[in-house]
This record gives sequence, C-alpha cells and structure tokens, in this order.
Amino acid sequence: MPTTLTLDEMKAFVAQHFEDFVNNNRPEVIHENMTDDFYDHDGPGGKPTDAGGDERMMRGMQQAIHGLHVEIDHMVAEGDRVICKNRWSGINSQTGKQIQFHGYVEWRFEGAKIAERWATVTSPTETEP
Repeated sequence: MPTTLTLDEMKAFVAQHFEDFVNNNRPEVIHENMTDDFYDHDGPGGKPTDAGGDERMMRGMQQAIHGLHVEIDHMVAEGDRVICKNRWSGINSQTGKQIQFHGYVEWRFEGAKIAERWATVTSPTETEP
C-alpha cells in the first residue's frame, strides 16, 4: 500500500516519533506509529525485529543511558521514504560519563504509518561530563 502522507508530513511524523519514542521516554508509542506488520531490518544486535522488539530495546537503552536524547541533524524525504541523520547523547548509568553516538535511519511508510526501518549507528564514545 502506498503512503497517504506528503513528504513534509512524513518528515514531521518521523520527527514526532523520535520526540515521543526517545526524548519523551514513551517507547510504547511505537505501537501507534508503526503498521501491524512493521519490520525493523536492523533491530537490537543488528537482527531483524518487530515493534515489540524495538520497544524492549528502547526501554533497555533508557535504563542504560540516563537522559537519553536524540537530535535530528537533517532529513530527506522521497517517495514513501524518509532518511535522517541523528545524534544521540546521555549519561552512561554505569560509568557516569557522557555518552554519544550518531546514526542514519531510513523509514518506509505505508498509508499513514511506518512499515519498515533500516539503521546504521556508530559505536558509542564516552567523555567526562
């Protein structure tokens, strides 16, 4: 099924998803934002998963990284896809050090929801707060 959203609407949807899912500490929102058969090609450990797997991953990340926050550097939309570069930061709950990493995410839409996700993320780096 093709997307029913415009390019700008898809970009706004992705931005709001990151805001809710990560910054507002609401990983359960993934079940509202994704299609019933959502497929994450690059889930936890680089293995495919579904919305439930991504929700569990985010809950684990939020426990491991206090104040986990994501910022979108830029987004491009074309057809039924949005690609964004983002930066993540927070405090490692075990070491107390600032942690940072960045990544690229591609989202594919069906109707008005996200149907697929691909991601590449750098290894986290730590610095003194």
